[in-house]
Amino acid sequence: MSENVIQVRDLRKNYGSFTAVGGVDFDIRRGETFALLGPNGAGKSTTIEILEGYRHRSSGEVRVLGVDPQRGGLEWKSRLGIVLQSTGEAGNFTVSELLTEFAGYYPRPRNVDEVIASVGLEQKRKTRIGKLSGGQQRRLDVALGIVGRPELLFLDEPTTGFDPEARRQFWDLINQLKAEGTSILLTTHYLDEAAQLGDRAAVITGGAIVAMGRIDEIGGPDARTPRVRWTDPDGTAHEQLTDEPGAVVADLYRRDGEPRRLEVVRPSLEDIYLDLIREESAADIPANTHATAAMATTAEEL
Repeated sequence: MSENVIQVRDLRKNYGSFTAVGGVDFDIRRGETFALLGPNGAGKSTTIEILEGYRHRSSGEVRVLGVDPQRGGLEWKSRLGIVLQSTGEAGNFTVSELLTEFAGYYPRPRNVDEVIASVGLEQKRKTRIGKLSGGQQRRLDVALGIVGRPELLFLDEPTTGFDPEARRQFWDLINQLKAEGTSILLTTHYLDEAAQLGDRAAVITGGAIVAMGRIDEIGGPDARTPRVRWTDPDGTAHEQLTDEPGAVVADLYRRDGEPRRLEVVRPSLEDIYLDLIREESAADIPANTHATAAMATTAEEL
C-alpha cells in the first residue's frame, strides 16, 4: 500500500484569466490528519473539490487513494467519506432512516446506532431532519460522512454551529477515527481545532501554499520565538523577541523593579497563521492571484 493517500503536484485551476489555485504541491500520508488552512477565497474548497472528484483541474497531477479523481468510479468513491460545508436537507427522513439508507451504499458500514451516539444525536434518532436545529443538522452531516467507514475522510469546516461541548466530543470522535487508521483532510477556521487534531498543516492564500509542516513546526523557529511585553513607569510600552524570556524578565526586575503590565507570550498556531496571512497580504503579488482572490469571495468559496 502506498505511504501517501493523497499526492498533489503543480495543481492549477483557472477560471478564464483568474487563478483560483496556482501551482499547489503536497502529500498526505496514510493515517495522518492534515489541516488545510486559509482565509475565505484562498483556494481551499477548490482544492478539496478537485481531490473529491467534484471539480476538474486545469492542469497538474493528482492521485487520491492511487486514483485520478477525475476518473474515480463507484468503488473508489465508496472508500471516501465527505463532510461538505453544507448539504441538502432530506426533511422527510428521520435521522435513523437517513443513516440506514446511506449505510446501505457501502460494503462495510458502521453500526448506525453507534454512529448516532458518536455525534450526540441519540435523543434525535427518530426526529425528522427538517425539525433539527442547525447544529444538529451539522452533526448529522458528520455522521453521514463516517457511516461508510472511509479510508480517507474529508472534513470541510465540520464543527461550524457546534457549541464548545459538542466540539470537544467531535474531537474525541476524530481521535478515535485516527486511532483506527483513518486518514483525514481537515479544513477549519478554528485554529485550536487544527492544533488539537492535526499532525501537519498547510497554509494556503491566494491559491498558493505559503507554509507547510508539522503543527508544532509550521512557520519555522523564528515564528515561535516568545515575546516579552511590559510598560515602563512613564507609560512607554515595550516588546522584545527572545528565546530566553525568563532572563529578560529577571533583568527587568533587577533594573527597574516589578514591570507594569508584564506578559510573556508564546505564539500559538493562530498567531503564526495570522502573521503568515498578513505577510502575504502585504506582499507585492499580481492582481489576478492573491489580491483578486481576497476580493473574490462569492457564494462559492474558491
